Amino acid sequence: MSLQDPRLFGKVAVLFGGSSAEREISMMSGTGVLEALRSRGVDAHAFDPSQRELTDLKREGFARCFVALHGRHGEDGTVQGALELLGIPYTGSGVMASSVAMDKVMTKRIWQADGLPTPKYVRLAFDQQSREQVMAVPDVLGLPLIVKPPREGSSIGVTKVEGYSQMQDAVTLSAKYDADVLCEEFIEGEEVTCAVLGFGLDARALPVVRIAAPEGAYDYQNKYFTDDVKYHCPSGLPAQEEHEIQRITLAAYRTLGCRGWGRADVMIRASDRKPFLLEMNTSPGMTSHSLVPMSARAAGIAYEDLCLRVLASAALDATGGSQ
Repeated sequence: MSLQDPRLFGKVAVLFGGSSAEREISMMSGTGVLEALRSRGVDAHAFDPSQRELTDLKREGFARCFVALHGRHGEDGTVQGALELLGIPYTGSGVMASSVAMDKVMTKRIWQADGLPTPKYVRLAFDQQSREQVMAVPDVLGLPLIVKPPREGSSIGVTKVEGYSQMQDAVTLSAKYDADVLCEEFIEGEEVTCAVLGFGLDARALPVVRIAAPEGAYDYQNKYFTDDVKYHCPSGLPAQEEHEIQRITLAAYRTLGCRGWGRADVMIRASDRKPFLLEMNTSPGMTSHSLVPMSARAAGIAYEDLCLRVLASAALDATGGSQ
């Protein structure tokens, strides 16, 4: 679709808010997107699925949806499935890719099957969290290690475990957000992120963003509510490292069947500079602190144009391409 005439998009719903633990971030993302689309002449309206029935979208004549929801019931395939049934094209990945990418364990299984690098892990299902089983994890993964809920984002419920004595508390915290617990090998090194726009063979990786957090504490508070974290884009990495991160990110995006846009989080191991894929975000943040807009700017794409480009890629699973 041409980006020249925003009227061709029709009536657009920006879905944000929702009921997940990431509601606060979604509110910020959606507000930014809504203002950007309106500034370019799009007939865009706010729509919070936690406050309204999705069937209102059909009844009120919305032609497409910009999904600015994060976390459960927004990024996990459920809203995508509802929009498929309603026949309203939407931004981002379809039902399967959204649901798989939301589950970090399933994502890692697929990446491992395709030979893509991701940290070693142990999954503690809800019935595998006895003291003996919890305390055995460091013997497998070493210390330090990371404990996190496999189906949450924005660093919610994440603990860096330095010793055996911290394991039980870390698992208890994670289990507040998800019945299963993901324990993951800690990769000592630099954290980077790489965004992707497009679908299939036409998908392209944007410039890599290098993240420098105080004492490596790239947590929920630092991500969204402080200016202590420094973001470098251009990344300053050697060209071959940047290209390798872009290569594995594109492969990770395609093998999950993602479309529209996405963003992979990657660690570069200090000892040998090998990159490891952590997760794929299929509905990335669009706040003032967010990384996809930063990466897009480095590629010469203004925030408003990024929002228009993502909106133009709205599709249904049945069609794959943009509508």
